[in-house]
Amino acid sequence: MKKQKILLILTISLFLVPLVAQKKTLAHKSFIKWDKNKDSKLSISELPVFAQKNFHRVDHNNNGFISLTEHISFLSNKNTKGSNSTLKIIHNLAYAENENPRQTLDLILPKGLKKTKAVPLVVWIHGGGWKNGDKKTGHSPNRIPALVNTGRYAGATLSYRLSGEAIWPAQIHDCKAAIRWLKANANKFGYNPDEIAVWGSSAGGHLVSMLGTTVNNNNLEGTLGNHLDQTSSVQAVVNYYGPSALLEMNDHPSNIDHNAHDSPESQLMGFPIQEFKNNVKQASPIQHVSSHAPPFIHFHGTHDTLVPYHQSKIFHQALIKKGVKSSLITVEGGGHSMPAQFTQKLVIPYLDHIFYGFKNNPNDQIIQSP
Repeated sequence: MKKQKILLILTISLFLVPLVAQKKTLAHKSFIKWDKNKDSKLSISELPVFAQKNFHRVDHNNNGFISLTEHISFLSNKNTKGSNSTLKIIHNLAYAENENPRQTLDLILPKGLKKTKAVPLVVWIHGGGWKNGDKKTGHSPNRIPALVNTGRYAGATLSYRLSGEAIWPAQIHDCKAAIRWLKANANKFGYNPDEIAVWGSSAGGHLVSMLGTTVNNNNLEGTLGNHLDQTSSVQAVVNYYGPSALLEMNDHPSNIDHNAHDSPESQLMGFPIQEFKNNVKQASPIQHVSSHAPPFIHFHGTHDTLVPYHQSKIFHQALIKKGVKSSLITVEGGGHSMPAQFTQKLVIPYLDHIFYGFKNNPNDQIIQSP
Protein backbone atom coordinates (compact mmCIF):
# COMPACT_ATOMS: atom_id res chain seq x y z
CA MET A 1 0.00 0.00 0.00
CA LYS A 2 2.83 2.40 0.95
CA LYS A 3 4.62 1.65 -2.33
CA GLN A 4 1.43 2.49 -4.27
CA LYS A 5 1.12 5.86 -2.46
CA ILE A 6 4.76 6.70 -3.19
CA LEU A 7 4.31 5.82 -6.85
CA LEU A 8 1.15 7.96 -6.99
CA ILE A 9 2.96 10.98 -5.46
CA LEU A 10 5.87 10.59 -7.86
CA THR A 11 3.50 10.35 -10.81
CA ILE A 12 1.64 13.51 -9.76
CA SER A 13 4.94 15.37 -9.19
CA LEU A 14 6.28 14.36 -12.58
CA PHE A 15 3.04 15.61 -14.14
CA LEU A 16 2.92 18.94 -12.29
CA VAL A 17 6.53 20.04 -12.88
CA PRO A 18 6.28 20.11 -16.69
CA LEU A 19 2.78 21.63 -16.35
CA VAL A 20 4.17 24.63 -14.41
CA ALA A 21 7.04 24.94 -16.87
CA GLN A 22 4.55 24.80 -19.72
CA LYS A 23 2.55 27.70 -18.25
CA LYS A 24 5.70 29.82 -18.06
CA THR A 25 6.64 28.85 -21.60
CA LEU A 26 3.19 29.76 -22.91
CA ALA A 27 3.35 33.08 -21.05
CA HIS A 28 6.76 33.79 -22.53
CA LYS A 29 5.54 32.89 -26.02
CA SER A 30 2.54 35.21 -25.78
CA PHE A 31 4.82 38.02 -24.58
CA ILE A 32 7.13 37.59 -27.58
CA LYS A 33 4.16 37.40 -29.95
CA TRP A 34 2.60 40.61 -28.62
CA ASP A 35 5.89 42.54 -28.43
CA LYS A 36 5.58 43.85 -31.99
CA ASN A 37 8.45 46.36 -31.85
CA LYS A 38 10.73 43.88 -30.01
CA ASP A 39 11.72 46.31 -27.24
CA SER A 40 11.18 43.69 -24.51
CA LYS A 41 8.18 45.48 -23.04
CA LEU A 42 4.49 45.72 -23.87
CA SER A 43 2.57 48.94 -24.34
CA ILE A 44 -1.21 48.91 -24.04
CA SER A 45 -1.54 49.32 -27.82
CA GLU A 46 0.43 46.11 -28.39
CA LEU A 47 -1.98 44.02 -26.34
CA PRO A 48 -4.93 42.19 -27.90
CA VAL A 49 -8.26 43.89 -27.19
CA PHE A 50 -9.29 41.23 -24.65
CA ALA A 51 -6.11 41.82 -22.61
CA GLN A 52 -6.10 45.63 -22.64
CA LYS A 53 -8.61 45.81 -19.77
CA ASN A 54 -6.00 44.20 -17.48
CA PHE A 55 -3.15 46.54 -18.43
CA HIS A 56 -3.04 48.58 -15.21
CA ARG A 57 -3.39 45.45 -13.07
CA VAL A 58 -0.35 43.89 -14.74
CA ASP A 59 1.77 47.06 -14.83
CA HIS A 60 2.74 46.80 -11.14
CA ASN A 61 5.32 49.60 -11.16
CA ASN A 62 3.00 51.91 -13.14
CA ASN A 63 5.68 52.90 -15.67
CA GLY A 64 3.33 52.60 -18.65
CA PHE A 65 4.74 49.28 -19.87
CA ILE A 66 4.49 45.59 -18.97
CA SER A 67 7.76 43.73 -18.47
CA LEU A 68 8.18 39.99 -19.03
CA THR A 69 8.39 39.51 -15.25
CA GLU A 70 5.11 41.37 -14.70
CA HIS A 71 3.46 39.41 -17.53
CA ILE A 72 4.46 36.02 -16.12
CA SER A 73 3.67 37.07 -12.53
CA PHE A 74 0.14 38.15 -13.48
CA LEU A 75 -0.61 34.97 -15.41
CA SER A 76 0.83 32.78 -12.65
CA ASN A 77 -1.20 34.61 -10.01
CA LYS A 78 -4.32 34.35 -12.17
CA ASN A 79 -3.85 30.60 -12.57
CA THR A 80 -3.37 30.08 -8.83
CA LYS A 81 -6.05 32.53 -7.68
CA GLY A 82 -7.86 31.31 -4.61
CA SER A 83 -5.04 29.04 -3.49
CA ASN A 84 -4.14 31.33 -0.59
CA SER A 85 -6.41 29.66 1.95
CA THR A 86 -4.60 31.23 4.92
CA LEU A 87 -5.93 34.73 4.16
CA LYS A 88 -9.22 36.38 4.99
CA ILE A 89 -9.97 39.28 2.61
CA ILE A 90 -12.68 41.87 3.26
CA HIS A 91 -13.25 44.08 0.22
CA ASN A 92 -14.44 47.65 -0.31
CA LEU A 93 -14.72 49.06 3.19
CA ALA A 94 -15.75 52.72 2.94
CA TYR A 95 -13.28 54.61 5.10
CA ALA A 96 -14.84 58.01 4.30
CA GLU A 97 -18.34 56.67 5.03
CA ASN A 98 -19.63 57.55 1.58
CA GLU A 99 -20.31 55.75 -1.70
CA ASN A 100 -17.20 56.83 -3.63
CA PRO A 101 -15.44 53.59 -4.71
CA ARG A 102 -12.11 55.42 -4.74
CA GLN A 103 -12.44 56.00 -0.99
CA THR A 104 -12.42 52.35 -0.01
CA LEU A 105 -9.92 49.86 1.34
CA ASP A 106 -9.50 46.09 1.52
CA LEU A 107 -8.41 44.30 4.66
CA ILE A 108 -6.15 41.25 4.29
CA LEU A 109 -6.04 39.31 7.53
CA PRO A 110 -4.59 36.00 8.67
CA LYS A 111 -7.39 33.48 9.13
CA GLY A 112 -8.02 32.73 12.78
CA LEU A 113 -6.50 36.01 13.95
CA LYS A 114 -6.96 36.15 17.73
CA LYS A 115 -8.27 39.49 18.93
CA THR A 116 -6.48 38.92 22.24
CA LYS A 117 -3.12 39.07 20.48
CA ALA A 118 -3.26 42.13 18.24
CA VAL A 119 -0.63 42.20 15.48
CA PRO A 120 0.85 45.21 13.67
CA LEU A 121 -0.96 46.46 10.56
CA VAL A 122 0.80 47.23 7.25
CA VAL A 123 -1.05 49.49 4.80
CA TRP A 124 -0.24 49.50 1.07
CA ILE A 125 -0.80 52.72 -0.95
CA HIS A 126 -0.59 52.34 -4.72
CA GLY A 127 1.33 54.37 -7.29
CA GLY A 128 0.37 55.53 -10.77
CA GLY A 129 1.39 59.18 -10.93
CA TRP A 130 -1.62 60.12 -8.74
CA LYS A 131 -3.76 59.64 -11.87
CA ASN A 132 -3.83 55.85 -12.35
CA GLY A 133 -3.85 52.67 -10.28
CA ASP A 134 -5.94 51.30 -7.43
CA LYS A 135 -5.80 49.18 -4.29
CA LYS A 136 -5.70 45.91 -6.24
CA THR A 137 -1.93 46.22 -6.63
CA GLY A 138 -1.58 45.60 -2.90
CA HIS A 139 -2.99 42.10 -3.44
CA SER A 140 0.06 41.03 -5.46
CA PRO A 141 1.61 37.96 -3.78
CA ASN A 142 4.88 39.80 -3.04
CA ARG A 143 3.13 42.70 -1.31
CA ILE A 144 0.57 42.56 1.52
CA PRO A 145 -0.16 38.79 1.26
CA ALA A 146 3.55 38.03 1.75
CA LEU A 147 3.52 39.96 5.04
CA VAL A 148 0.24 38.52 6.29
CA ASN A 149 1.35 34.97 5.49
CA THR A 150 4.12 35.30 8.09
CA GLY A 151 1.39 35.29 10.75
CA ARG A 152 2.94 38.38 12.32
CA TYR A 153 0.98 41.08 10.45
CA ALA A 154 -2.45 42.15 9.29
CA GLY A 155 -2.71 44.15 6.09
CA ALA A 156 -4.76 46.72 4.23
CA THR A 157 -4.61 48.20 0.75
CA LEU A 158 -6.42 51.41 -0.13
CA SER A 159 -7.53 53.52 -3.06
CA TYR A 160 -7.73 57.30 -3.05
CA ARG A 161 -9.15 59.97 -5.33
CA LEU A 162 -7.01 60.46 -8.43
CA SER A 163 -5.98 63.83 -9.83
CA GLY A 164 -8.59 63.60 -12.61
CA GLU A 165 -11.29 63.63 -9.94
CA ALA A 166 -9.81 65.94 -7.30
CA ILE A 167 -6.56 67.88 -6.96
CA TRP A 168 -4.20 68.11 -3.99
CA PRO A 169 -4.65 67.85 -1.01
CA ALA A 170 -7.55 65.43 -1.64
CA GLN A 171 -5.13 62.50 -1.94
CA ILE A 172 -3.51 62.95 1.47
CA HIS A 173 -6.91 63.75 3.03
CA ASP A 174 -8.09 60.34 1.80
CA CYS A 175 -5.04 58.52 3.13
CA LYS A 176 -5.32 60.16 6.54
CA ALA A 177 -9.04 59.37 6.70
CA ALA A 178 -8.21 55.74 5.92
CA ILE A 179 -5.64 55.58 8.75
CA ARG A 180 -8.15 57.08 11.19
CA TRP A 181 -10.81 54.55 10.08
CA LEU A 182 -8.35 51.69 10.49
CA LYS A 183 -7.49 52.80 14.01
CA ALA A 184 -11.13 53.19 15.02
CA ASN A 185 -11.91 49.65 13.80
CA ALA A 186 -8.78 47.91 15.08
CA ASN A 187 -10.46 46.04 17.94
CA LYS A 188 -13.13 44.73 15.60
CA PHE A 189 -10.60 43.10 13.27
CA GLY A 190 -7.80 42.21 15.70
CA TYR A 191 -4.78 44.35 14.78
CA ASN A 192 -2.94 46.91 16.89
CA PRO A 193 -3.97 50.54 16.23
CA ASP A 194 -0.72 51.74 17.79
CA GLU A 195 1.49 49.70 15.46
CA ILE A 196 0.83 50.76 11.88
CA ALA A 197 3.33 50.82 9.01
CA VAL A 198 2.63 52.34 5.60
CA TRP A 199 4.23 51.09 2.39
CA GLY A 200 3.86 52.59 -1.07
CA SER A 201 5.52 52.86 -4.45
CA SER A 202 6.08 55.94 -6.64
CA ALA A 203 3.08 58.24 -6.04
CA GLY A 204 2.20 55.87 -3.20
CA GLY A 205 5.74 56.34 -1.86
CA HIS A 206 5.09 60.08 -1.85
CA LEU A 207 1.81 59.61 0.05
CA VAL A 208 3.26 57.29 2.71
CA SER A 209 6.11 59.77 3.16
CA MET A 210 3.56 62.54 3.67
CA LEU A 211 1.78 60.40 6.26
CA GLY A 212 5.07 59.93 8.07
CA THR A 213 5.97 63.62 8.17
CA THR A 214 2.66 65.52 8.58
CA VAL A 215 0.83 64.15 11.60
CA ASN A 216 -1.37 66.82 13.22
CA ASN A 217 -0.83 69.19 10.30
CA ASN A 218 -4.15 71.05 10.26
CA ASN A 219 -3.85 71.94 6.56
CA LEU A 220 -3.42 68.32 5.53
CA GLU A 221 -5.53 66.28 7.97
CA GLY A 222 -8.85 66.99 6.28
CA THR A 223 -12.26 66.33 7.82
CA LEU A 224 -13.29 63.15 6.02
CA GLY A 225 -15.02 60.31 7.80
CA ASN A 226 -16.51 59.82 11.23
CA HIS A 227 -13.33 59.28 13.23
CA LEU A 228 -11.75 62.70 13.66
CA ASP A 229 -11.03 61.75 17.27
CA GLN A 230 -8.31 59.42 15.95
CA THR A 231 -4.87 60.59 14.85
CA SER A 232 -3.35 59.78 11.45
CA SER A 233 0.04 58.94 12.97
CA VAL A 234 1.97 55.90 11.75
CA GLN A 235 4.90 54.08 13.32
CA ALA A 236 7.01 53.14 10.26
CA VAL A 237 7.29 54.09 6.58
CA VAL A 238 8.49 51.97 3.65
CA ASN A 239 9.08 54.30 0.72
CA TYR A 240 9.52 52.70 -2.70
CA TYR A 241 10.98 55.42 -4.99
CA GLY A 242 8.52 58.16 -4.06
CA PRO A 243 8.93 61.86 -4.95
CA SER A 244 9.96 63.97 -1.95
CA ALA A 245 10.81 67.42 -3.38
CA LEU A 246 8.49 68.15 -6.30
CA LEU A 247 10.15 71.41 -7.32
CA GLU A 248 13.54 69.69 -7.75
CA MET A 249 12.47 66.77 -9.90
CA ASN A 250 13.48 68.45 -13.17
CA ASP A 251 17.02 69.10 -11.85
CA HIS A 252 18.03 65.51 -12.58
CA PRO A 253 17.77 63.19 -15.62
CA SER A 254 14.23 61.97 -16.28
CA ASN A 255 11.95 60.93 -19.13
CA ILE A 256 9.35 63.41 -17.89
CA ASP A 257 9.30 67.20 -17.98
CA HIS A 258 8.04 67.52 -14.42
CA ASN A 259 7.54 71.27 -14.76
CA ALA A 260 5.23 70.93 -17.77
CA HIS A 261 1.57 71.83 -17.39
CA ASP A 262 0.52 68.22 -18.04
CA SER A 263 3.13 66.43 -15.92
CA PRO A 264 1.84 64.09 -13.20
CA GLU A 265 2.95 66.60 -10.56
CA SER A 266 1.22 69.54 -12.28
CA GLN A 267 -1.96 67.50 -12.75
CA LEU A 268 -1.83 66.63 -9.05
CA MET A 269 -1.56 70.28 -8.04
CA GLY A 270 -3.94 71.65 -10.67
CA PHE A 271 -1.35 74.07 -12.15
CA PRO A 272 2.25 73.97 -13.52
CA ILE A 273 4.26 73.31 -10.38
CA GLN A 274 6.74 76.19 -10.79
CA GLU A 275 3.94 78.79 -10.84
CA PHE A 276 2.90 78.54 -7.18
CA LYS A 277 5.96 77.23 -5.39
CA ASN A 278 4.71 77.61 -1.83
CA ASN A 279 1.71 75.39 -2.57
CA VAL A 280 3.98 72.76 -4.12
CA LYS A 281 6.32 72.85 -1.14
CA GLN A 282 3.35 72.00 1.06
CA ALA A 283 2.90 68.85 -1.05
CA SER A 284 6.58 67.84 -0.69
CA PRO A 285 7.46 65.48 2.20
CA ILE A 286 10.96 66.92 2.58
CA GLN A 287 9.46 70.26 3.64
CA HIS A 288 7.75 68.64 6.64
CA VAL A 289 10.67 66.66 8.09
CA SER A 290 10.98 66.95 11.87
CA SER A 291 12.41 64.97 14.75
CA HIS A 292 8.91 63.60 15.42
CA ALA A 293 8.83 61.51 12.22
CA PRO A 294 8.73 57.69 12.58
CA PRO A 295 11.50 55.43 11.21
CA PHE A 296 11.83 55.30 7.41
CA ILE A 297 13.35 52.93 4.89
CA HIS A 298 13.73 54.07 1.27
CA PHE A 299 14.30 51.97 -1.86
CA HIS A 300 15.39 53.63 -5.10
CA GLY A 301 17.13 52.68 -8.34
CA THR A 302 19.97 54.88 -9.58
CA HIS A 303 18.64 54.67 -13.16
CA ASP A 304 15.03 55.53 -12.36
CA THR A 305 13.89 57.68 -15.30
CA LEU A 306 10.51 58.64 -13.84
CA VAL A 307 11.38 59.66 -10.26
CA PRO A 308 15.09 60.57 -10.03
CA TYR A 309 17.15 58.70 -7.42
CA HIS A 310 18.12 62.09 -5.97
CA GLN A 311 14.60 62.37 -4.49
CA SER A 312 15.14 59.54 -2.01
CA LYS A 313 18.76 60.50 -1.36
CA ILE A 314 18.01 64.05 -0.19
CA PHE A 315 14.93 62.95 1.76
CA HIS A 316 16.95 60.29 3.60
CA GLN A 317 19.64 62.85 4.40
CA ALA A 318 17.06 65.36 5.70
CA LEU A 319 15.57 62.75 8.04
CA ILE A 320 18.99 61.74 9.36
CA LYS A 321 19.84 65.40 10.00
CA LYS A 322 16.75 65.66 12.24
CA GLY A 323 17.73 62.53 14.17
CA VAL A 324 15.13 60.27 12.57
CA LYS A 325 16.06 56.63 11.98
CA SER A 326 16.31 56.25 8.21
CA SER A 327 17.86 53.67 5.87
CA LEU A 328 18.45 53.99 2.13
CA ILE A 329 18.60 50.91 -0.09
CA THR A 330 20.27 52.00 -3.32
CA VAL A 331 19.71 49.69 -6.29
CA GLU A 332 22.64 50.33 -8.60
CA GLY A 333 21.40 50.37 -12.18
CA GLY A 334 17.81 49.86 -11.04
CA GLY A 335 14.83 51.56 -12.69
CA HIS A 336 11.33 52.51 -11.57
CA SER A 337 10.54 49.21 -9.84
CA MET A 338 11.82 46.92 -7.11
CA PRO A 339 12.51 43.18 -7.36
CA ALA A 340 9.75 41.02 -5.87
CA GLN A 341 12.28 39.24 -3.64
CA PHE A 342 12.97 42.47 -1.74
CA THR A 343 9.80 41.87 0.28
CA GLN A 344 11.23 38.76 1.92
CA LYS A 345 14.83 39.92 1.85
CA LEU A 346 14.45 43.49 3.16
CA VAL A 347 10.90 44.73 3.84
CA ILE A 348 9.83 41.97 6.24
CA PRO A 349 13.15 42.05 8.17
CA TYR A 350 12.81 45.83 8.49
CA LEU A 351 9.26 45.59 9.86
CA ASP A 352 10.24 42.71 12.14
CA HIS A 353 12.99 44.92 13.56
CA ILE A 354 10.63 47.85 14.13
CA PHE A 355 7.71 45.92 15.64
CA TYR A 356 9.30 42.78 17.11
CA GLY A 357 12.82 43.91 17.95
CA PHE A 358 14.53 41.42 15.64
CA LYS A 359 18.19 42.31 15.09
CA ASN A 360 18.42 41.84 11.31
CA ASN A 361 17.59 45.46 10.48
CA PRO A 362 18.57 46.39 6.89
CA ASN A 363 20.92 49.37 7.08
CA ASP A 364 22.09 51.63 4.25
CA GLN A 365 23.37 49.47 1.42
CA ILE A 366 24.00 49.39 -2.30
CA ILE A 367 22.59 46.41 -4.18
CA GLN A 368 23.30 45.68 -7.83
CA SER A 369 20.17 45.53 -9.94
CA PRO A 370 19.27 41.90 -10.80
